Amino acid sequence: MNGLLCYCRPGFEPELAGELTERAAQAGVPGYARAQRNEAHVLFVCEDPAVLSARLPWRSLIFARQKLVLLAELRGIDPRDRIAPVLAALTALPPEQRVRYGELWVEHPDSDAAKPLAGLARSFGNALRPALRKAGLLTDKPQGRLPRLHLCFLDGDHVLLAQADPADSAPWPLGIPRLKLLPDAPSRSALKLEEALMTLLTPEERERLLRPGMRAADLGAAPGGWTWVLTREHLHVTSVDNGPLRTHVLDTGLVEHLRADGFRWKPEKPLDWMVCDMVEQPRRVAERMGEWIAQGWCRHAIFNLKLPMKKRWDETRLCLDLFQERAGRPLLIRAKQLYHDREEITVFASPA
Repeated sequence: MNGLLCYCRPGFEPELAGELTERAAQAGVPGYARAQRNEAHVLFVCEDPAVLSARLPWRSLIFARQKLVLLAELRGIDPRDRIAPVLAALTALPPEQRVRYGELWVEHPDSDAAKPLAGLARSFGNALRPALRKAGLLTDKPQGRLPRLHLCFLDGDHVLLAQADPADSAPWPLGIPRLKLLPDAPSRSALKLEEALMTLLTPEERERLLRPGMRAADLGAAPGGWTWVLTREHLHVTSVDNGPLRTHVLDTGLVEHLRADGFRWKPEKPLDWMVCDMVEQPRRVAERMGEWIAQGWCRHAIFNLKLPMKKRWDETRLCLDLFQERAGRPLLIRAKQLYHDREEITVFASPA
């Protein structure tokens, strides 16, 4: 079977399936999605997955935590010898698909049903690595520039084999960055912005676009989680919210707290950044964010869109189109449902 294997948040398989189906059609690669709710992954079956993967970069996919090219699906594996079928499947690949891998990741979907497979995945990875090296399929030491081999256990006798391009995939197992909530973080929402900066911006973009001394606004800032993240990057922040901020956030000396409505306030001078995590109708947020860009009140923005319970892919497309229309200028737009998001997506926008 040929296709793409993508991981997602449990419960959002229909949204990812809809996104892959529509984006594949736009890319001229027909296919169909295999998905079941709460299984935390989607298979998109198509004739030429390498072409489709190239036309759907990982950073451009909204509901996919990880994007992989499927190599094989192994069912009914004998638990007494799982290594032999894996080696046989890899050596049976067409010559153009046979490569030497720089790393091996053995995983399981991030679902309640699959989490008990974590121990099996860990122990099997330790057993498989020497066998792959002996067969010449895996380098002696990890090499991050070579293709990465993924094994995804769906059950003890059911495994998906897939391949990742390290330059076009999430650099974390299961596509989940392991972030720790620091004791002085004002709220757990700080993890959303930390993950957004890691996921939506490349390392080069973070270095170029987040420089000490830049000025930002945080709309709907209380209790100060996103403001706190920006001050850790040494940005000067105007925090706009009628609610209070944590005292230690104000004590940084980098924060001005304005008690005002984040939907009405506007800066006197253009800012480098605007961030927003207000709980509001997503279309209203998209329109206001587009106005910020159109009026030149900020150059770069990161904001959240809280999605409805139904037709979330349709609402996502509508809101992003509305944002682009209201902005009225060419933009680089990336959106992703982050691990620390729930019923929402996070959007990054910057001049194209």
